[in-house]
Amino acid sequence: MALDAIIKRNWIEIQKKNTVPVNAIGVKINPKDERTLKVWKDEGIDVFVKK
Repeated sequence: MALDAIIKRNWIEIQKKNTVPVNAIGVKINPKDERTLKVWKDEGIDVFVKK
C-alpha cells in the first residue's frame, strides 16, 4: 500500500531535520517496530536522514 503523496512529502521534510529514523509525525521510530521501518525504507524516506 502506497502512502498518500502529501503524507510522504511531509514525512520527507520532517526526516530531513532528524539524524535518526522518525515516523510521519516526527517521533523516533523504535528499532523493534519492523512494520514502520519497512514502510520507511520501502517509500525511500531512509535516504533523507540528516547526516
